[in-house]
Amino acid sequence: MLSRTAFQSKTIVTDLVLPSETNPINNLFGGELLARMDRAASIAARRHSRRIVVTASVNHVAFNRSVPLGSVVTIEAKVSRAFTSSMEVYMDVWIEDRESGECIKANEAIYTFVAVDETGRPVKVPELVPESKLEKERFDAALRRKQLSLVLAGKMKPIDATELKALFE
Repeated sequence: MLSRTAFQSKTIVTDLVLPSETNPINNLFGGELLARMDRAASIAARRHSRRIVVTASVNHVAFNRSVPLGSVVTIEAKVSRAFTSSMEVYMDVWIEDRESGECIKANEAIYTFVAVDETGRPVKVPELVPESKLEKERFDAALRRKQLSLVLAGKMKPIDATELKALFE
């Protein structure tokens, strides 16, 4: 199985915030943004694995800025690391300033997907080879996040979480 780069999974979804998608103060509902991110991330994971993918977890979401009614929202998703059958997908969410056209980072998120066959059983995915400095940082951090998740779920002993221990040495 050939390895792939993050660029090969890159997915960009751009959309407009409509009145039916906003709360009483005319900002995009958080759940609406989560759904948009889920779709973008699933496309990125599918591009990487070339398989059916299912959302395994929403690992991190940071709602740093509200997204006002009428905003143009762009979600950029890329696989940040691939494991045996799972893939971590990192997303950056941008809003475009109406007057200047400048893009401002509003939010970010990390989702995990699992590639499955037609019966829903996990299947192996290609290795990811990071290229840029940011991709390498996200690649390395993905292993720490995975180990932390496994420790918290009781599936890994803290003593075996070498990447986490390295942070404190």
